[in-house]
Amino acid sequence: MTDSGTIRLALVDDHKMLLGALTEWIRGAASDIQLVAAVTTFPELLAHPGFPVDVVLLDVDLKDNTPVSLRLAQLKQTGVSTVLMSSYTEPNIVREALASGALGYVPKSEDVSMIVNAIRAAHRGEAYISAELDLAINSGDVGGSPKLSAQERRVMALYGGGEPVKTVAYELGISEETAKSYLKRIREKYRVAGFDVGTKVALRKRAIQDGILLQTD
Repeated sequence: MTDSGTIRLALVDDHKMLLGALTEWIRGAASDIQLVAAVTTFPELLAHPGFPVDVVLLDVDLKDNTPVSLRLAQLKQTGVSTVLMSSYTEPNIVREALASGALGYVPKSEDVSMIVNAIRAAHRGEAYISAELDLAINSGDVGGSPKLSAQERRVMALYGGGEPVKTVAYELGISEETAKSYLKRIREKYRVAGFDVGTKVALRKRAIQDGILLQTD
């Protein structure tokens, strides 16, 4: 890990145009992320003088016939967290990637802010996938409420119970920015599932209906 909160990042993608665009986007979007390497092959990454880094943003479909699970295992051995990116969003591919040790999975069509959030989450050791992908891989609950992580449920319970964001952050030992990020993600998951929890009142009502918050009055 680096000091001063800087995340050392490496990009691996065999599409040079996308690699160049990602390099510019990330440099312009996040002052806490230091781009150490942007390479087109996995061997280039391993041989790079700046390796190991904190987080690797890795294209799932590098054309070198090496299983992604093997790359993930190699990176894990060196203490590197990995976020996978791909044009594939099929649930089985995402599930397999996460089961193999990836901490994040983002479609290449995602907004750069989502990719930055995934990199930050991986640096903290937390899993991150977009709300749409999360809904797709947990689609056994189609027509019902979205599946929330344990931390998302805690945030929803505290905030829905009337606590301000600052108190939610304090209670859970996270930053205010992280608490806001959780709330945004919770609302997005519900939006994708067809529920509007845009207001605090609506979110509280939904939390009670879903058993996350007990009706106390």
